[in-house]
Amino acid sequence: MATHIHIEQITERVDRLLVRYEELQRTNALLVQQVELLTHERDSLKSRLGAARARVDALLERLPEMTVPASPKDRA
Repeated sequence: MATHIHIEQITERVDRLLVRYEELQRTNALLVQQVELLTHERDSLKSRLGAARARVDALLERLPEMTVPASPKDRA
């Protein structure tokens, strides 16, 4: 009789482990999906940043050279 109770306890534990395993698989699939979305968003933002930097660099090159006025100390 004790062996039967012991087998039932083991069976219940195995069933709980299987349920937990399935939960973890679903959670992992959701996390993988989130990582893929965030990776895509990061790559898109990096691309946009590179394009913005190129535009700023192009604008900076179009600016005329500015001469810095001499400070009063330099004039003396």
